[in-house]
Amino acid sequence: MTKDVIVSISGLQMDMENAAPLEVITVGNYYFKNGKHYILFDEMSDADSAPTKNTIKIDNNRVDVIKKGENSAHMVFEPDRKNMTYYQTPFGSLLVGINTLGISHKEDDLNIHTKIDYALEVNYSHMSDCSIEINIKSKDDKNFRLH
Repeated sequence: MTKDVIVSISGLQMDMENAAPLEVITVGNYYFKNGKHYILFDEMSDADSAPTKNTIKIDNNRVDVIKKGENSAHMVFEPDRKNMTYYQTPFGSLLVGINTLGISHKEDDLNIHTKIDYALEVNYSHMSDCSIEINIKSKDDKNFRLH
């Protein structure tokens, strides 16, 4: 895997009535250190605000998503475990519970694909069931395509 990568994050939030898709595609930097994959990238929410700095750390059975900026959080996904964190927004903090139902992970020399299924709580109330897919592609991957 090269240092320069394409980061694609797609997800689905499902409640009783709707399914809301989400997708972010951007460039990032990749590092492998102490047996863990690190992906760093910036995310713009709007033209007037500073970018949110994102770090994704992928281990065998754990994924950390760290956001620092106008909205900040450190979300931890571990199978069959509920983790709590504060999601900081300009309007105040939300207590977020993440109950990870499963993580699947595949990788080769040019690609990393991680899928996480989880239940999301806000202030101890179930909000939705969610699924997120994180795809990291080396810029050297000759088969790279945006779908």
